[in-house]
Amino acid sequence: MSDIDTGSYDGGNDVDYGHYEAGQEHDALDQLHQAQGSEADYNNQYGVYENDHHAAESTDFSQGHHVEYDQAPAVHYESDDYTNYSHDATEDDHVFAAEGSEHAHQAEFGELDALQQRFDAAFAEGTEYHGGEAGLGTASS
Repeated sequence: MSDIDTGSYDGGNDVDYGHYEAGQEHDALDQLHQAQGSEADYNNQYGVYENDHHAAESTDFSQGHHVEYDQAPAVHYESDDYTNYSHDATEDDHVFAAEGSEHAHQAEFGELDALQQRFDAAFAEGTEYHGGEAGLGTASS
């Protein structure tokens, strides 16, 4: 504070008046923003192909011819012709195929924003009034 003579009223024509004010202001701003997150994904894809083939064949063929002739006093004639054919076959095929893919991903993030501000202010103000022609004046420091 400052020393200001405010005077005194002595009953005369002169009027003295004094006013003085001083102060301080303190203020602060704190702001904090925080964000975080994560993500994860997984993907797989598999394909299987399988094929079976089976074939069987069986063939039987018979052909015959038989002739027999008899005549009374001792004549005998006989003729035979035969064909016999048999065929058996099998076939087996097996095909197997597989393919696949796999994918995994993971990500994380974090974010922090901080704002801090301090405000300090000081002021002083004074007013003096002297009667008569001196009028109104301002005193400040």
